[in-house]
Amino acid sequence: MKITQLRNATLIVEFAEVRLLVDPMLAAKGQLPTLKYFARRRRNPLVELPDNASTHLQRVTHCLITHCQKGHFDHLDRAAIHWLRAGNIPVLCVAEDADYLRKRRLNVQVLPDHTGCAFFNGSIQAIPCLHGEGLIGRLMAHGYGYFIQIPGEPSLYIAGDTLLTAQVRQCLIELEPAVSVLPAGGARFDIGGEIIMGQADILAALQLSKGIVIANHLEALDHCPVSRIGLLQAAVEQGLGQRLRVPLDGQTLEF
Repeated sequence: MKITQLRNATLIVEFAEVRLLVDPMLAAKGQLPTLKYFARRRRNPLVELPDNASTHLQRVTHCLITHCQKGHFDHLDRAAIHWLRAGNIPVLCVAEDADYLRKRRLNVQVLPDHTGCAFFNGSIQAIPCLHGEGLIGRLMAHGYGYFIQIPGEPSLYIAGDTLLTAQVRQCLIELEPAVSVLPAGGARFDIGGEIIMGQADILAALQLSKGIVIANHLEALDHCPVSRIGLLQAAVEQGLGQRLRVPLDGQTLEF
């Protein structure tokens, strides 16, 4: 299994015959709105896609969406919709996102809602996300993460945008994914608390998990304050650095 970090939550997972694009945000730097209004305003994304993004995208066979409604352009933006439509790429999603994606004339394939449903020659299980609490949480599309098992490959948990909830903890402890991709940016708006995991949560997740943790959602959006170097340093200080991966945009990890 290979995992290529493109930018923010956008990554490509390569199995033997499947190349899965997750949560594509393909806009050029500065082409999307700011997410902070009372601080210094910066249009998103803050960085361009890596130079090798086009080469990796040419090999994509399917797309997987964790959430996309209520303005979550950092997981499916207009540029990504045009790209998916042009290539007629099959877009995998849960039932509650299907109509939204069909209205955008995408090639939607709905994942069955039962536990451990068939996924290529393996299985996939949806794990609910909590994308913020309180008033902010009521405004968000919470979506799902996915626990994927493919014969001959390490088990994989792609968390989606979530806080470190009891269900996420249960996934890490009981399902024991060999590799987990977790959002680490500590995103928050001008009001309210964090809407995804931050540095402390990633360190806690490392203590819960027996496998490798890949941190993403870093240094690409204006409302995500956690830095790569800061997260790595904190993990090393707590003796957890050996199981943490914080890839650069365009970097491929192999497992």
